[in-house]
Amino acid sequence: MQINKLHHCVYALQYHLVLVTKYRKKCLTAAMLREFESQARERCQAWGGKLLQANGESDHVHLLIELPPSAALADFVNALKTGTSRRLRSVFAQHLAGYYSKPVLWSRSYCVLSCGGAPLEIIRQYIEQQDRPDD
Repeated sequence: MQINKLHHCVYALQYHLVLVTKYRKKCLTAAMLREFESQARERCQAWGGKLLQANGESDHVHLLIELPPSAALADFVNALKTGTSRRLRSVFAQHLAGYYSKPVLWSRSYCVLSCGGAPLEIIRQYIEQQDRPDD
């Protein structure tokens, strides 16, 4: 786990993000996944973060990302979905026209999980064992 530093904080915030195509249509190709990864990397950097890993299948993508604490996660996901949808629909318009009649690509929902660091039980034990001062 890499620890990052800003002026007033130290952090290690990694997330596993899953985006699903609208109606789970199997429309993503290898070329689209490569373009998506490139766009996702740019978006992460623009938000002060990093794309650590990306991959996907024909109906969904997985991302392992790292973002600073100043990044509002829901806002980042919205910007990522909007930007990548526009780019992929522009570059692969003819291909996607066979799947969608409206300008959509991603489902409205997404899955995001925090990851990295110690398991919760270990953290609970660590906090529990702190040397609390007496009254």
